[in-house]
Amino acid sequence: MTSKSTFLTNQSSLNPAELVLKLRNDLIKDFLDERNLITYLSKEFRMMDVSRVKVEFIKRDLKLLIQSPLDEARYQEVLEAIAETGTAALSQGNEKLFYKEIEGILKKYIYTE
Repeated sequence: MTSKSTFLTNQSSLNPAELVLKLRNDLIKDFLDERNLITYLSKEFRMMDVSRVKVEFIKRDLKLLIQSPLDEARYQEVLEAIAETGTAALSQGNEKLFYKEIEGILKKYIYTE
């Protein structure tokens, strides 16, 4: 999985919204790999045993998220920074937006029986 410290893409021909969408979707694809999902849940949420049903529901919602358009209001600060600097590298702190969107889905299922 991509390190939490820096995201980077070298596809500079894309506009800032397309770059952020690509970064977001690449992260979601990492979570669609069950091994990464289970590892993240155990590390970040101390969930050592996740039911197969919950994993499938999480993956379903992640697939829906990957098909959804980018919430430009959520990523406005990042979009502006990319437009200003011309770089698609997101430094520590900005990547939290990406994880926060995904964690919203995870929390929906990990705190239910």
